Amino acid sequence: MNANTQTLMVQGTTSDAGKSTLVCALARLWQREGRAVVPFKPQNMALNSAVTATGGEIGRAQALQAQACGLVPHVDMNPILLKPSSNIGAQVIIQGKALNHQLAREYQTFKPQAMGYVLDSYQRLQQQYDYILVEGAGSPAEINLRAHDIANMGFAEAVDCPVILVADIDRGGVYAHLLGTMACLSDSERARVLGFVINRFRGDESLLQAANEWLEQQTGKPILGVVHFHPGLHLDAEDAFKTPLRNESAEALNVVIPVYPRTSNHNDFDALIAHPQVDVALVRSGEEKPAADWVILPGTKNTRDDLAWLKAQGWEDYLRRHLRYGGKVMGICGGLQMLGRVIHDPLGVEATAGSSTGLDLLPIETTMDHTKSLLLKQGELTLAGRTVATQGYEIHCGLSSFGELETVMRDDTGQGAAFLSADQQILATYWHGIFDTPAALNTLLQWAGGRHFSALDYAALREASLDTLADWVGEQMDRARLDALVGAFYAQRQPQRPAPGKS
Repeated sequence: MNANTQTLMVQGTTSDAGKSTLVCALARLWQREGRAVVPFKPQNMALNSAVTATGGEIGRAQALQAQACGLVPHVDMNPILLKPSSNIGAQVIIQGKALNHQLAREYQTFKPQAMGYVLDSYQRLQQQYDYILVEGAGSPAEINLRAHDIANMGFAEAVDCPVILVADIDRGGVYAHLLGTMACLSDSERARVLGFVINRFRGDESLLQAANEWLEQQTGKPILGVVHFHPGLHLDAEDAFKTPLRNESAEALNVVIPVYPRTSNHNDFDALIAHPQVDVALVRSGEEKPAADWVILPGTKNTRDDLAWLKAQGWEDYLRRHLRYGGKVMGICGGLQMLGRVIHDPLGVEATAGSSTGLDLLPIETTMDHTKSLLLKQGELTLAGRTVATQGYEIHCGLSSFGELETVMRDDTGQGAAFLSADQQILATYWHGIFDTPAALNTLLQWAGGRHFSALDYAALREASLDTLADWVGEQMDRARLDALVGAFYAQRQPQRPAPGKS
């Protein structure tokens, strides 16, 4: 174990307070300074996940934080990942591999065992890195979850690390959030809080001065930074769809995406949302379905239940009408399975055992099993008169058989990876992430829109955004004070050595 490793944990007063973003910013700043820094999230609950080079599964946010550190994502960066499959249950993934499905009450009793895996991964990172940036989950003030906590203060207490609290001023009540969170902590937990970061501020910062001074008097903790809202960043969301800015241009390609209850890996669409010639409409429950050039069915954590939702919301008739008028349709992962004739789940892998009739738009039959495909993929896409290199990743349960369909994408072993209907209108693939490859994105847009589209390199946008974010946060945080506070925290915890000549 590296006895000199310093750990700093970022916790939030609420979900989506800015924990992931702040860890990304500090990670890139420290990486620039030459620090050997690694991200860590003990427990993540999210339907956005990434595949590691070793075939493990971690939260998408930790993969982005690894990029900020200049590292290849590894399962030890997120040892516990919970992927909700219902309102009261989730798939439990331990160090990259699916363990089982547990109800919320069952998981509470599993937490002491889960902490063992968390500390195992953390200690391995300690042996390799000098700095560990830890992201909490939700809020440490959730009293109902504090027993055997492994995600916030329970972890901080176990490894004896300092904490900074971030709060989102944009949603209102920021001082109540910070003061109330501190009131919910134990004495030892409050002692390890170094200070606060106020996130997503808009306006004249001088108007906060009196309130900031009041908070410091009430808590004895400093404001380490007020980070202003930045609208232009292209970064992966941890577990929420980005809200696209609608493109009102008459020339824009209209893309419509249903947002079903268990939509997963919706970061697939970030490149489309960012493209200047595309207008993306996300349609949730009960919302009007606009006219489209291209409809994309995304992945899901619960294919049969989300298929039932899709039918109940009237999407079956909408899709058939859309196709009659010459529109294009694409299914990704669970969307591929929905486009088929039938989905069998005899073992109850995702939910209740049984079978569901699909949309019957492609000759595909799928049978779920407990084997989970977790693979990084490379290959070639041949479509719209072009052949281009592409890459992506697979995260899915189940095996599908494909009828008379044209294979338009193959992986580097020659195995089929994307399939096109005889009328050239419907495309299906298990691969996530293919829009992130500029040539593949351009080819798919040309197929869907029948015209030329400009190139967009979303990976380059993401990398540039990490640098922009680091500059932005670095200018608005008192980093010298933060470093001093972290250093003082660890100096106080160094074992007292006897004076020379004494025992």
